Amino acid sequence: MPTVQIAIDGPAGAGKSTVAKHVAKHLNITYIDTGAMYRAITLKALQLNIDLDDAKSYIFVKDTAFQFNDHHIYMDGVDVSAKIRETNVTAHVSKVSSVPYVRQALVALQRDLAKTESVVMDGRDIGTNVLVDATHKFFLTATIDERARRRYYDNLNRGIKSNLDDIKKDIARRDYLDTTRQVNPLKPAEDAVIIDTSNLTLDEVITLIIENIGEVEEHGI
Repeated sequence: MPTVQIAIDGPAGAGKSTVAKHVAKHLNITYIDTGAMYRAITLKALQLNIDLDDAKSYIFVKDTAFQFNDHHIYMDGVDVSAKIRETNVTAHVSKVSSVPYVRQALVALQRDLAKTESVVMDGRDIGTNVLVDATHKFFLTATIDERARRRYYDNLNRGIKSNLDDIKKDIARRDYLDTTRQVNPLKPAEDAVIIDTSNLTLDEVITLIIENIGEVEEHGI
């Protein structure tokens, strides 16, 4: 059976990861959270206390190993799923992920992960760079207010204290950094299906994606 690659892109807080997890579960294929990989590298950079502005300091990336298991991400054999969501990592991930060497190294790894099995992969440049020939491409978006609200309540559920206005400012800052970076900026792929999730429930978004995949697979449209 041929492998299937599903790319789900979008800005911070658009619901990519949550949607991708459910789509992968529904289709019984592997979910790869590329954003978590960049967060993990950011965590490691902070732990190593490197100069985040010095591109040469990121040489450690080549010796970093990742595994995905049951929606958890393991870096160098350690489950870092919770730590990568902490505020300090969030504040620095856009800077780290804009470093060309970091992106090149992780993109190469992400492509390798998608070569041998069917995957759902979400991130900022999956459809435009990582998996340009993906079988299906989607771009999720939402208003900044809605994305900030979602992140605020997600933090509450994780036991992380946060301020809604600060979250909104951080999302706006990350949008700017992600869309203006020189290396593979955030933008919809020309052949992506764009879904504004602002007024949609999680189930509605998942249903739209599953139905679209089914129609393409059945009719080739």
